[in-house]
Amino acid sequence: MSNLEKFYAVNPTNNELLDGAFINSTESQIDAAVEKATKAFDVYRKKDKNSIANFLERIGEEILNLGDALLERCHLETALPLARLQGERGRTIGQLNLFASVVREGSWVDARVDTAIPDRAPLPKSDIRHMLLPLGPVAVFGASNFPLAFSVAGGDTVSALAAGCPVVVKAHPAHPGTSAMVAGAIEKAMNACGIPEGVFSLIQGNTNAVGEALVKHQGIKAVGFTGSFKGGKALFDIANTRSEPIPVFAEMGSTNPVFILPGILEEKAEAIAAGMAGSITQGVGQFCTNPGLTFVQQSDAADKFVADLISKINEVPASTMLTAGINAAYDKKIKSTLEIDTIEVIATGKSVESLNSAEARIFKTSIATFFQNQVLAEENFGPSNIIVEAQTKEQILDAARNLEGHLTATIHGTDADFVEFRELFDILELKVGRILINGYPTGVEVCHSMVHGGPYPATTASQTTSVGTNAIKRFARPICYQDYPDMLLPIALRNGNPLNIWRLVNGNLEK
Repeated sequence: MSNLEKFYAVNPTNNELLDGAFINSTESQIDAAVEKATKAFDVYRKKDKNSIANFLERIGEEILNLGDALLERCHLETALPLARLQGERGRTIGQLNLFASVVREGSWVDARVDTAIPDRAPLPKSDIRHMLLPLGPVAVFGASNFPLAFSVAGGDTVSALAAGCPVVVKAHPAHPGTSAMVAGAIEKAMNACGIPEGVFSLIQGNTNAVGEALVKHQGIKAVGFTGSFKGGKALFDIANTRSEPIPVFAEMGSTNPVFILPGILEEKAEAIAAGMAGSITQGVGQFCTNPGLTFVQQSDAADKFVADLISKINEVPASTMLTAGINAAYDKKIKSTLEIDTIEVIATGKSVESLNSAEARIFKTSIATFFQNQVLAEENFGPSNIIVEAQTKEQILDAARNLEGHLTATIHGTDADFVEFRELFDILELKVGRILINGYPTGVEVCHSMVHGGPYPATTASQTTSVGTNAIKRFARPICYQDYPDMLLPIALRNGNPLNIWRLVNGNLEK
């Protein structure tokens, strides 16, 4: 790693460098950040729940205090519309407040108490108690497509901080200025709330070496990542070659298959086509839940759906993608798809005269071609979709069985369709993290029940979620206390339940 490698943010609308040079963090700077986090962990993990909740809420306030300057810089770095960024800022603050409420309520620690039975025969039963403890310093990698909600103060950061873990964030090189502004807001919140130095740090870099050095550091105890399969898998492999392997919670994208069943096509082909067109092209297709694969059974109604979708897509103008690299990768995948003889482009969005713009594409092929070319089930990050036409119900079920892991799957159907294709639901439960009925996968609600995850290769940890309050449990581990005197127990496990949280006591959930 060079000690003084400069880089700049690039405006994707014109490829011009933006004001402000950034320096690749050196190994010594990374080491210092992790050492501070390790030292701070001893203090931060023992903070009372109200102190951590207040800190999270204060971060949101400080982000809002940045005003329009944050949105304007973010717009320059990403080409995302200001209205979209305003909504994303609201989501980011909403996440912080939601996790603050979870921490303040306190029951997330999963306290369990099994009291002693000293006179049990033939052996006495010990007093055994259980709860979750924070893992330690966490490395978080900012995402390219959500510069606020999945980046410096995004879901991985807030869930780790909520669990009691310090965080070292590796800013995404596409929006370093935005990242620095949000980091400043977090630091102000730390100072205002008396949070020890080292609980949060930001490192910058546009090389793989910076991220690799962070993950290799023995002080890091977990990794949160949102991005490409290549990037997430590389970090996963690095983490598992350490002398102490650590968990990597990598969300690596997905094709998010959509199954449109015969009965619903007879009734709502035009409406579904309109909804699909909007979902495919929303945000220039730069969502990890963008629908990239659609299965239909051949019929006149299916032909009408395809015709309606073509009509909608042909009217969508091209838009600027987040970076020149993302745009080039999208174009490369389009070209490689066209190299398959038995697949055709049936719709192309309107072209525009601007740099790094992506035209929407709809492809169509047969189920036989799909089975012969599993590459068609791989994500193309951008506004494209492949329609796969089957002849029979069994072919659709076989296609579902042959899918790898995805974040979502969507089924459009009538009640009669659902009865006829009941097996499809059972298959998809084993393939994805979220199943939608008569909807569209873009748009991920931040709530207690959300699962944003799925089997590999969608993620590296299918038992977890990166969105929703259950994400806090990624950065904690269970610990058991046996025959502890009450005064030595963590407050959450003491007799009398002084925190007034929900606990499982001798098998009964109670306060």
